[in-house]
Amino acid sequence: MRQPLILELLAAPQAVAEVRRALRAHMGGPCADLQLCASELITNVIRHLGEGVPVTVRLLCAARGRARLEVADPDPRALPVLCAAADEDEAGRGLALLDALALRWGVEQGRGVKTVWCELPVDDGAVHGRVDSPRLSVDVIAR
Repeated sequence: MRQPLILELLAAPQAVAEVRRALRAHMGGPCADLQLCASELITNVIRHLGEGVPVTVRLLCAARGRARLEVADPDPRALPVLCAAADEDEAGRGLALLDALALRWGVEQGRGVKTVWCELPVDDGAVHGRVDSPRLSVDVIAR
């Protein structure tokens, strides 16, 4: 079982790229689905709470073949909402992407903190995602 990765940072556009690099280094190579989910969750913090908000990113790789990504911020009231974006909308697709890739996801609220989490399958260091839609059914594998 891989050691957990814990990153404490301030939400900002440059932090998104830093987290993607840290995830790749921790996983030992490409992990596109994991990186995309992290990018979307941190971007949601920036969009809905603002830049400079303290964020904790945790990656836990369990023995049962799942990686759990958690992004925690200090506002338990600002909950994510899965919505259907129209073709011409410029935003609103992040949680739909996360929902398509993750085995499951959710939100945990605590006193002064909210954690949005998702789980992706892991096999031999690779993060596997899933994409299911009426037009597309593809297993995505990143090593």
